[in-house]
Amino acid sequence: MCGIVGYIGPREAYPIIIEGLKRLEYRGYDSAGIALFDGTNLGVCKTKGKVADLENKFNSHTSKSGHIGIGHTRWATHGVPNDINSHPHYSNSGNLVIIHNGIIENYDSLKKELISRGYTFQSDTDTEVLVNLIEDVKKKENVKLGQAVQIALNQVIGAYAIAVFDKTQPKEIVIARLGSPLAIGVGKNEFFIASDASPFIEYTQNAIYLEDEEMAIIRLHKDIKVRKIKDDSLVAPYVQKLQMNLDQIEKGGFEHFMLKEIYEQPKAITDTYRGRLNREEAIIKMSSVEDNMKKFLAADRIIIVACGTSWHAGLVAEYIFEDLARIPVEVEYASEFRYRNPIITEKDVVIAISQSGETADTLAAIKLAKSKGAFVFGVCNVVGSSIARETHTGAYTHAGPEIGVASTKAFTTQITVLSLIALRLARAKGTISSSDFRHHLLEFEMIPKKVEKALESDAHIKMIADIYKDSKNCLYLGRGYNFPVALEGALKLKEISYIHAEGYPAAEMKHGPIALIDENMPVVVIATKKGHYEKVVSNIQEIKSRKGKIIGIVTEGDVDVRELADHVIEVPETLESLSPLLTTIPLQLLSYHIAVLLGKNVDQPRNLAKSVTVE
Repeated sequence: MCGIVGYIGPREAYPIIIEGLKRLEYRGYDSAGIALFDGTNLGVCKTKGKVADLENKFNSHTSKSGHIGIGHTRWATHGVPNDINSHPHYSNSGNLVIIHNGIIENYDSLKKELISRGYTFQSDTDTEVLVNLIEDVKKKENVKLGQAVQIALNQVIGAYAIAVFDKTQPKEIVIARLGSPLAIGVGKNEFFIASDASPFIEYTQNAIYLEDEEMAIIRLHKDIKVRKIKDDSLVAPYVQKLQMNLDQIEKGGFEHFMLKEIYEQPKAITDTYRGRLNREEAIIKMSSVEDNMKKFLAADRIIIVACGTSWHAGLVAEYIFEDLARIPVEVEYASEFRYRNPIITEKDVVIAISQSGETADTLAAIKLAKSKGAFVFGVCNVVGSSIARETHTGAYTHAGPEIGVASTKAFTTQITVLSLIALRLARAKGTISSSDFRHHLLEFEMIPKKVEKALESDAHIKMIADIYKDSKNCLYLGRGYNFPVALEGALKLKEISYIHAEGYPAAEMKHGPIALIDENMPVVVIATKKGHYEKVVSNIQEIKSRKGKIIGIVTEGDVDVRELADHVIEVPETLESLSPLLTTIPLQLLSYHIAVLLGKNVDQPRNLAKSVTVE
């Protein structure tokens, strides 16, 4: 949530910051703003709406000159989205300006204390409280900006990623983080600041990722000083090479990032299992699993914690781990897990899943599990992310940057990684035969080509989407491995088209949802040949007898469902355990085309953020 961009160096800051904000639009936001310092004046321009609105306002508002600047896209928490509540925020003196991602939980008590000292406030935000708290500390303690930020943050309860500038100290920017990501791009005599590396990827491949409770003072022509916020101790910054390039974060000829990422799935799946799966030698090798095999094999159970689409991937993994490796699995919403005093022991393995590696609730669940002695394994996509650093070990998905808010290739690559782990554990435990294991590896290698085949139904799916785009509700049904896919399909439709949709196990239809079915209700049924096919066909007959409109996701060559359904979408045949990698494809395309036909903002759906870094 929210996006932070900053620059200090010899270039003009404005074009870097405005383009950087555009790169961060995928995170979700409702307003945007920029502060520029031209050597004498500190100018702020901000507005409710999109970065394009900010550009238009800036053209008539103020000078674009300046080599130091900070910019922000806001996702509202405290205060409604409007011009006043947008970031950046000034201190009362007008000397300090701040941008902030996160929530200051004790802002109200701090605000009352500052009001008693004569401070006034223009906005409803917790951020304006923080910048005035920093100013108050700076005055009272007679210290420079860096020390004032450190002292003030030790009085704060909550989460933050901040960048602060003081026009009385015009050659530095102070940044800090706790619970929200913040990266520093290191160039030649210049520095970039951003919530992730995408705003500065074309300028430098070198980045420093701040850890929680760290702050940095970034000065022109000087080394970066990184310190611990709590005790002021110096930290040696680790500069790492970025693994993304500019082409990966551009649309590449597609109308939307979401569609591009749907079509990238064959490559993403291949990249995820490449180097890990060797069919010729019949091995799966993942160093993070091999090095911790004893922990996995000795585990009483696996607990999977995740949110949203990652939670659905965890549900698929539950079937895979229990079916193949015979290890008990529990799948938990990270947002609930952390608050219900869960029973966790040293014999538990906790797998935390997050595309961004920054999901606040999942990070909190990881810390809770570690405090109880559990072994914590992370599955995420972003190298150097907080979850990658906080877990004991883990595996990256290698999906490449995912810009569209509605996850697509994150889901399939997470399932890929989790399937590889389950197969490796099954082989180590002897719960899968040698021939079965080899068959799984063969099928796995064929999945990318089969995803490409599933994508060939795009035009057919667009036609179906046009028929049902005006529906107000939709049901998604699946059994076994494909029940989580039904949940994921319903989530995709809700996220980007704003049509109400629910996913259910097909057998649960009779326990309530069947009451909703009439001639106006489209029902998407995943009815592939492997698994519980006959029972799903019976469920389809029940829908048909109540005049429901049936869209069947079927195996190539299917006859029985085709006779009953109003529409069918075929996917290639594969093993039941791998079928979610195929059946999810038409559901992604269906939701995409419905949203486009309705004129929705597919890549930036309302009220949603790509990375949920606050509770």
